[in-house]
Amino acid sequence: MVNAHLECGGHAMTRTRNERLATLLAEAGWSRAQATAAYNRVVREAQHTDCATIGRSHVSMWVGGTMPSGMAPLILCQALSRHLRREITPDELGFAVPRPAGQRPARWDGNPVTALTELGRTDLDANRRDLLAGAVYSAVSLALPDAAWWRAKAEEPTTPHSRRQRCVHREDVLAVRQLTTAFSNIDQLRGGGHGRKALVQYLNSDVAALLRGTFPNEQVKRDMFAAASELAYLSGWMAFDNNEQVLAQKYFHLALRLAAPAAAPPLAGHILRAMAHQAVDLGFYKLSLELSAASVEGQRYRSATPRERALLGVVHARGLAATGQGQAAAKALLRAEDDLLAAGDAIEEPSRMFFFTEASLAHETACALRDSGDHQGAIREFRRSAQTRGTAFRRTHAVTLGYLGAAQIAAGHVEGACATWGKALDAMEEGIHSSRARKTIVDMRNLLSPFRRRRIPLLAELDARGASYLAHVD
Repeated sequence: MVNAHLECGGHAMTRTRNERLATLLAEAGWSRAQATAAYNRVVREAQHTDCATIGRSHVSMWVGGTMPSGMAPLILCQALSRHLRREITPDELGFAVPRPAGQRPARWDGNPVTALTELGRTDLDANRRDLLAGAVYSAVSLALPDAAWWRAKAEEPTTPHSRRQRCVHREDVLAVRQLTTAFSNIDQLRGGGHGRKALVQYLNSDVAALLRGTFPNEQVKRDMFAAASELAYLSGWMAFDNNEQVLAQKYFHLALRLAAPAAAPPLAGHILRAMAHQAVDLGFYKLSLELSAASVEGQRYRSATPRERALLGVVHARGLAATGQGQAAAKALLRAEDDLLAAGDAIEEPSRMFFFTEASLAHETACALRDSGDHQGAIREFRRSAQTRGTAFRRTHAVTLGYLGAAQIAAGHVEGACATWGKALDAMEEGIHSSRARKTIVDMRNLLSPFRRRRIPLLAELDARGASYLAHVD
């Protein structure tokens, strides 16, 4: 274990026990060891050289009144927010609020192609990863640009022709889209931990070169920027699925910047929806609602196809449900159902929507119902999702089964939950590389813990199998 008297681990003694922190740890049901493990997961994910991992004694000292320094309060907030599924602030922990360099407002100006190259180089080079500005996923770093910014970026003229620049044609746009579809299929089948580096390499080399080229007309330019934006979005989504949350946030931000010259409001809405999905899964409910509301604003929703409107709407419903707005969430869910019913073979949908079917709508609906406290409704929709999803979407199928098991045990159906989690493990043992899917097994073992004394054979067998799986993938 690294000595925690680094930037993230130095201490300044206080005189009284930190009852706020003790209360939150009790609410989370965390032992000192579990709190330590959750904290260290965030540190490893951030890959920030100034932040040290900690031991159980550090958590004990913090509860006893020791004040952690540097980024430690924010990292602990992040860990608790994800577990408790609501945003926890340093003040709620009884800690002073640090002001790290990584929590600067997002930059929207400047050349997005330069930003693409810089992020790609940092992502691909292990020696440059400490240059990533944000140490943890940051809610305060994101402030969306206003409508005037979007208009100005969409109206910027095409780069003048130069003999040194490659002339980009529609076939080049098609090639990028085809590669994006291929990577999307891999992500759905194998998870975000499989193939993302290859995607980033392609984005950073071939696609960046195309964006620096010249275009025969404005439409080809817009189409190329849209294709690049979708690929950057996909890199962000794969990073999110693999629990690389800082990188995911940065790629989503980059994807939005690339979408602006494309003048494609539905694409911007699609990316904002992904950002909202990330925020709600990490427990940043207020931010999720803000992002999902932006995704269904104006032409982002109105000019989208029915299938994409359904996706935007159901994630917005999740944000509403998570913030306690049950009636508004129910209305949004009904509208999403109507939108999906309006989709049909006669309507050409963007290729990025290939994954969103009845099973996907049922999955997101179940998440909204779960967050509203409707466990039976969530069970019904998770089960419908699992029953209707095709084999090409193995990763999401495993996640759905994991969530279904959690909903079943919350409703008191222990044996049913065990059977469901057994199916989830079956799916995950077929080569899935997804931290989201893996987390469902971590959650499974935690949720089973209170029932271990009952000596249920199926439970003991499943718990051992889950422990073995985690030992092999860690």
